Amino acid sequence: MQEITQSAFVLHTRPYRENQLLVDLLTEHDGKLAALSYVGHSTKSSRKALLQPFLPISVTLKGQQSLKSLIRVEPIGKSFLLKKNALFSAFYINELLVKLLGENIACGELFQQYITCLTSLAEASNIEICLREFELMLMEELGISFDFSLVFEHSAQGFYYLPDEGFIPAYTQLKQPCYDRLHLQAIAQQDLSTPEVLITFKNLMRQVINHLLNGVPLNSRKLFSKKA
Repeated sequence: MQEITQSAFVLHTRPYRENQLLVDLLTEHDGKLAALSYVGHSTKSSRKALLQPFLPISVTLKGQQSLKSLIRVEPIGKSFLLKKNALFSAFYINELLVKLLGENIACGELFQQYITCLTSLAEASNIEICLREFELMLMEELGISFDFSLVFEHSAQGFYYLPDEGFIPAYTQLKQPCYDRLHLQAIAQQDLSTPEVLITFKNLMRQVINHLLNGVPLNSRKLFSKKA
């Protein structure tokens, strides 16, 4: 049976059977996939130490089924040093990938954006911009695009976003978040220089992601509410 080696990051792990872990990986060539890994009896298992989030690794996988076997794992770089909000944000994007991304679908650009995002978070760059850029690429990977043409064509001060229709002018009151037209225009033009626009962008992405999750809450969001 063919073995495949590629770069990867661990998104999540959980115990499976005795001395085994079920590992969700984001891989360079095959996208998100699940693999079983034997980690041994010792609590100080070297493999278990490598199967941690935010550490660049090389993995060798074997198997034709959806659940692969992890044959080898080696570090190929230093773990990203993430603290406080940057760490919470990194757990957030990991959870998004675990819950929203389909398995065994190549997504090379998203893999590179993931590295870019971790790099920005480790460098304490603007977290909000970093997260919005990652969310936007993830939406593209999921086949969701935003058509902003109406926010330039209509004079309404506010717009709703409906998942099946896109943006519509807020001429009537709906039980949906209403977004400022000028803020949406700035987002369309990639002008994220003001806090107000970033807040609108965050609220828009949250609405879309909550819809995709069918209202299931994200555990990583609780980290922000608990921070000191």
